[in-house]
Amino acid sequence: MTDFFDRSLVLHEQLRGKISVQNKLPIGSRDDLSLAYTPGVARPCEIISEDPEAAYRLTSKGNSVAVITDGSAVLGLGDIGPLASLPVMEGKALLFREFAKIDAWPICLDTKDPAKIIETCKVIAPSFGGINLEDISAPRCFEIEDALQDLGIPVFHDDQHGTAIVLLAALINAAQVTEKKLNDLRVVVNGAGAAGTAIAKLISGIGVAGTEISPVGDVIICDSKGAISRSRDGLSPEKIRLLEFSNKGNRSGTLKEVIKGADVFIGVSKGNVITTDDVKAMAKNSIILAMANPTPEIMPEEAIRGGAAVVGTGRSDFANQVNNVLVFPGIFRGALDARAPRINGEMKVAAALALAGAVDEISPENILPHPLDRTVAPRIAKHVRAAAKASLKS
Repeated sequence: MTDFFDRSLVLHEQLRGKISVQNKLPIGSRDDLSLAYTPGVARPCEIISEDPEAAYRLTSKGNSVAVITDGSAVLGLGDIGPLASLPVMEGKALLFREFAKIDAWPICLDTKDPAKIIETCKVIAPSFGGINLEDISAPRCFEIEDALQDLGIPVFHDDQHGTAIVLLAALINAAQVTEKKLNDLRVVVNGAGAAGTAIAKLISGIGVAGTEISPVGDVIICDSKGAISRSRDGLSPEKIRLLEFSNKGNRSGTLKEVIKGADVFIGVSKGNVITTDDVKAMAKNSIILAMANPTPEIMPEEAIRGGAAVVGTGRSDFANQVNNVLVFPGIFRGALDARAPRINGEMKVAAALALAGAVDEISPENILPHPLDRTVAPRIAKHVRAAAKASLKS
């Protein structure tokens, strides 16, 4: 791990950033200059002024995404601020281009005020075909994303929905491996932040009624104090709302208590929070998706020793890497191609089903495609585009 840190630092210093702007048009003559800039550029400007939709065929708008953060919840690093988050946002932009041929720009905002972030997104929206919100802490991320859904372009908080989509795909295939039905599963999600909340909602069928996916039997969401239940005092409004669809049996207690008998453990929290004995106490052929980085909630070998049938983590050096790069390039590609004004539940489910279906031979060690599989993003884009056109008809 230290070797990756050191090598990455050298790489970033050599490159001085991972992305750059490349011109599509070479400028080698006065004629070139007159076409690309003045006086010729006046004509497309006039056309767009008369018909704003023309911007999608006359500019880069339809193939561009703003990657917007305040640096308050950078994976594994926490609140490091906007400037320190820039290498991560450049990396995100690089992956958009690499896997979906989408031009993306990192925009790191020096404010944590939701109202200012919302207003900034609104005033820069004309330049972009979509906005990817990234590494903004909960609960502000919920407020910000919700306020931008009528912007006319897709606004997607990847830490929430990208994670939830790839998790759902993993769960679909893991259930097939263990010969269990989704609607029979009792699931424990450890982590009640942005990712945990979005995962719990998606696998519970919230916002995706009428799609091809069945909701799980029950979800118990845990925070640092244990299960979020109706018996607990002092819950925040956000956590009280989680009880509208979760913990149907009102189970209470610590994580180690409520995990007993569960079919699935999903971790979006911190390392080493469960043990082999905890896995032994779960249902037979349990599914462990421990996504904390760099140290999972339980290491794969320990989970398998406890009787887990399928184990996934967020790390690339173990089987079944649950990685958002499998989702966000394809879902934005599909949304941009469909000219979708938002990314709705039907599009999220379409992405999850497409991702699950991208695995040719499902096995305990193979429930998701490899993160570098170049066929995944186009596959997801195709299904998302179709779902957008079917569900967003007006």
